[in-house]
Amino acid sequence: MTSSIYIPAVLFFLLSVSVDAHNDGMYLDNSWKSAHATFYGGRDGTGNMSGACGYSQGYGVNTAALSTALFNKGQTCGACFEIQCTNDPNWCVAGNPSIFITATNFCPPNPSLPSDKGGWCNPPLPHFDLSMPMFLKIAQYKAGVIPVKYRRVPCKNTGGIKFTMKGNPHFDLVLISNVAGSGEIVKASIKGSKTGWIQMTRNWGQNWQSNVVLVGQSLSFNVTDSDGRTSTSLDIAPANWKFGQTFTGKNF
Repeated sequence: MTSSIYIPAVLFFLLSVSVDAHNDGMYLDNSWKSAHATFYGGRDGTGNMSGACGYSQGYGVNTAALSTALFNKGQTCGACFEIQCTNDPNWCVAGNPSIFITATNFCPPNPSLPSDKGGWCNPPLPHFDLSMPMFLKIAQYKAGVIPVKYRRVPCKNTGGIKFTMKGNPHFDLVLISNVAGSGEIVKASIKGSKTGWIQMTRNWGQNWQSNVVLVGQSLSFNVTDSDGRTSTSLDIAPANWKFGQTFTGKNF
């Protein structure tokens, strides 16, 4: 089923969004699985605000860096997980509460260390390197590393999908963030007011690129998430857009 919304804007350009909502639930596996977790950064979450996904803000401290096995070369950026400390009564917080995090960073492997002593992010281990505030919600600081169980959950981000223009006049790099539902974008296209749809490629994390000069044109975006749903946002960036600006489309 496809629906469209048209909203007149102050800058006299039209925001038009359509969302293909043929899939109401995640087809991704959201069963509980086993992993381990550590933490990085400070008690106030410093050191966790940016990383290998390209996000510089918007996710706060409810974040984690993922090991190679979970990161999936950046596709998992933006995905959401529920995590519980488990099977460690000495270090788990009483009641084994859940935390909900967004994947925002990559935990690199350390082949110089064994996987069970320091090399926690070595393949093929699933591992979460949490912000310290999130780690302390489920375990004691002195634990250092804890066994956890985790599962994929829908992301409940509010507001629209955000498209941040980066790059330069000859190279368009678009950071896609605040994605609800699966949280993962697996396909993206961009359209200028003088072009057809241009397929973009993943540069890194959730940064998508095209090599077509689009300066001076209003911009539209079409994105597909890992649930197979598609959202089209027409003319959400006016012709006088600037690099560094962020524009908002309709979420899933």
